[in-house]
Amino acid sequence: MTSADAFFDQLSAMGYDTRLGKVCGSVRIDIRGDGGLRHWRLDIDRGHLRVSHDAGPASTVITTSERTAEAMAAGGMNGLAAIARGEILVDGDLALALRIGRLFPSRAEAGARPDGPDGGAG
Repeated sequence: MTSADAFFDQLSAMGYDTRLGKVCGSVRIDIRGDGGLRHWRLDIDRGHLRVSHDAGPASTVITTSERTAEAMAAGGMNGLAAIARGEILVDGDLALALRIGRLFPSRAEAGARPDGPDGGAG
């Protein structure tokens, strides 16, 4: 199981996150890797989370590489910095994409070193 898989499984098990208590929308995360394209979908209804592998339309579509997804899930990369570097592409509601960024662990939470997988940027 990858770090990204474990991250989404954890979100699914949580079922609710107070940080998204005022958020409604759907986000599809498309992860490009050697095995092809994997889809994760996060439906948010005032903090209630539903996670699936649905590849259907969403309010926001985030596309990234497997390497970047793994680094984000492990807390080794800042999502906003990755967007600025073009490592994460956002189609749709950018504000929603930034809000779900709150769900990813920070370096401090993950215990990551300053010279993490993204070369210390973040």
